[in-house]
Amino acid sequence: MPDIQPQSQASTLFSQSYPLLFVGLWSTGFIGAKLGLPDAEPLTFLSLRYAIVLVLMGAIALLTRAPWPRTARECWHIGVSGLLIHAVYLGGVFIAIRQGLPAGVTALVVGLQPVLTALGAGAWLGERVKPSQWLGLLLGFAGVSLVVAHKVAAGVSGAALLGLLAPAVIALLGITAGTLYQKRFCPAFDLRSGSVIQFLPSLLLTGLLAYLCESMQVHWSGNFIFALGWLVLVLSLGAVNLLNMLIRRGSAVHVASLFYLVPPTTAVFAWALFNETLSGLALLGMALAVFGVWLARR
Repeated sequence: MPDIQPQSQASTLFSQSYPLLFVGLWSTGFIGAKLGLPDAEPLTFLSLRYAIVLVLMGAIALLTRAPWPRTARECWHIGVSGLLIHAVYLGGVFIAIRQGLPAGVTALVVGLQPVLTALGAGAWLGERVKPSQWLGLLLGFAGVSLVVAHKVAAGVSGAALLGLLAPAVIALLGITAGTLYQKRFCPAFDLRSGSVIQFLPSLLLTGLLAYLCESMQVHWSGNFIFALGWLVLVLSLGAVNLLNMLIRRGSAVHVASLFYLVPPTTAVFAWALFNETLSGLALLGMALAVFGVWLARR
């Protein structure tokens, strides 16, 4: 009998790399937004992204004969989770950045998601959050705060800041509710057909709001085309499917804690691509965030 252990070990190692791969891919979303938003309004940008994803995933689902949910109730739950994660969360983040909320402030607001998820996981999912996990979540948020501290300090302040915070807060509530909702009502579904069901209501909502509130004009620059293609292929087809797999396999707290690694990873990308500085305080924050996530996921 042939020895299949090496192949099994390789498959296990690859599966264990999913969290880090997700963080790396998800972190590029802020870079894509920075490149694409100067050439299109946020909801128009997202509507184009969702439309292309629907065409691609719809074709893949049909060609591969992917199984579809058996009941309308399952479709409803998958659609609601997609609406919260894609339309509400991404819509809030894109609008906040477009309106001028500093990226550091946006990251700090959305960085509260793991703490809110831990609170909701106990009440809504019956997950027990250990004291060491709470400590990890608090350390992770402290680390994120240090990473973005200089950007927050350099941003707008006062009444203007309060007015700009609303989309970021909506985004925070969207990703938190979406993670908890999906974990409770639709933890397992086919990623091909499920993506179609998740992105369809997101396109309908963002498209309607874009039609009502935006000019829907697009400047098809090289930066915009690259950003749109990157967000479709790498984020919507890659990172989103990884997120769905992680929600299926792990606890809500384990998944949410990974978002603490997004701002530090984004800061590294920004340093490499845009020559943004990395202070000693930011490096300390990165180490603290990594340690906090390790504690939360133990």
